[in-house]
Amino acid sequence: MTIILIISILIILIVIFLSVLTVNKGYAYKHTIDPAPESDEYPDDSK
Repeated sequence: MTIILIISILIILIVIFLSVLTVNKGYAYKHTIDPAPESDEYPDDSK
C-alpha cells in the first residue's frame, strides 16, 4: 500500500511539474505581427 501511495505522489508531482513547465514556455513565446502597410491601399474615409 505504501509503495502505491509513493508512486502515485511521484506521478502527480511529475504531471504538475510538466504542466508548469509547459505554461511557462507558452507565456515566454514571443508573438510577432506583420507591420501595417504604408501604401494608400486603404484610403481615408474622412470628409
